[in-house]
Amino acid sequence: MNSSFFSEMLQSIADRGRAMIQRREPARERSAGIVELCEALLSGRGEASGVALAREILARYSTLTIGPRIAFFEALESTFGNDRARIDTAIEAWQDSPSAAAAGELHRASEPRRLELFRRLNLAPGGTAALVRMREQLLDAIEHRGDLSIIDSDFVHLFSSWFNRGFLVLRRIDWSTPAAILEKIIHYEAVHEIRDWDDLRRRIDLPDRRCYAFFHPALVDEPLIFVEVALTREMPAAIAPILADRRDVVDPERATTATFYSITNCQRGLNGVSFGHFLIKQVVEEVSREVPRVSTFVTLSPAPNFAEWLKRERAHEASLVLDDDDRDALAALDTAEWWRNPATAESVREPLLRAAAWYYLRGRNGRGLPIDAVARFHLGNGARLERLDWLADTSERALGQSCGLMVNYLYDLDYIERNHEAYAQQHAVVAASAVSRLVQAPVRDIVPVSG
Repeated sequence: MNSSFFSEMLQSIADRGRAMIQRREPARERSAGIVELCEALLSGRGEASGVALAREILARYSTLTIGPRIAFFEALESTFGNDRARIDTAIEAWQDSPSAAAAGELHRASEPRRLELFRRLNLAPGGTAALVRMREQLLDAIEHRGDLSIIDSDFVHLFSSWFNRGFLVLRRIDWSTPAAILEKIIHYEAVHEIRDWDDLRRRIDLPDRRCYAFFHPALVDEPLIFVEVALTREMPAAIAPILADRRDVVDPERATTATFYSITNCQRGLNGVSFGHFLIKQVVEEVSREVPRVSTFVTLSPAPNFAEWLKRERAHEASLVLDDDDRDALAALDTAEWWRNPATAESVREPLLRAAAWYYLRGRNGRGLPIDAVARFHLGNGARLERLDWLADTSERALGQSCGLMVNYLYDLDYIERNHEAYAQQHAVVAASAVSRLVQAPVRDIVPVSG
């Protein structure tokens, strides 16, 4: 039995249930609003009618425009929140007799009603995908309505269970993968644009290239996250040779390094549900099994917010990062195509790399974590900041976002757990000495290692 069979079975149940609802319910109830249908879904017991109601609710929701959609989210926050009377009763019962049964009832009573509503909506054919899309729209709404964020917390709670590692399936993406999935890989790629089908084929079908993706049984042909891998003879310092249309293909048997040069999360509705660390670890295992000679695993990662941060530091007269000489040198960044002039580029190189080292090793956000989101991801997975790559990406987008800077993070299998613990416990940035030396004054949260 496969997922297609179960989908068809659910569809059949929903069709029969919908017919039952239409036969048994008067016209007034059939035309009830979406909130009333949600109440009916929560109060119902029949499986067929429940599946039909869930499908009807999701169908109606899909037609809502922004205003009515916000009103529905408001109802989720207020009408389908906590049952305070039930919580009070459960607390009294626990205080009178603190038994396991009383604790269980208190746990159930404290759960907002919308969690059970989401679980029942998930019974509808395509329910999981519809709820992921619903959360995407909720995230858009939260940008203007922060009071709705409590609903988002419930989505993350449920999705973290529904999309845990035990349900994910790793699949290699190659030229034999169905075209519908390949089209989505082209569409979702967020780090280095895939220009056309030929470009895609160079990335997934040559002997020294790999692409792997996680899938979930409820989203059959929808990749959740994918990673592109280049097999190389050494740690790369620039992206152009990896993406070049014409290049020398490396014999996998002579490769020593696997470079993760693009990691893309595909479903915005699953933001906050972590797949990346599982993906990297499993891909390391897959590549190690396929190509035993490969022993070095690194990334070639973008620095998407570095240029914006550097611009603020240049404008800040009391900057702890830049002095007047640095500002004078970095003024060249404001000239067109500064990087094409060797003398100009060389004058920028040293102050920019020193600033970048400060950005990665000392820069912190309001929660005391590294400023850079990509750094937080890899450091949290146990990687070490291995190298800052000067003018590693001279595309227009990269120059605007990172002044051409890219970063290598090294996944040393012998030290991943130790590095992860250092980051998790102390927010420590584990860095190679070549990077830490760029920051002159010692700092507590730099953990230098031999590089």
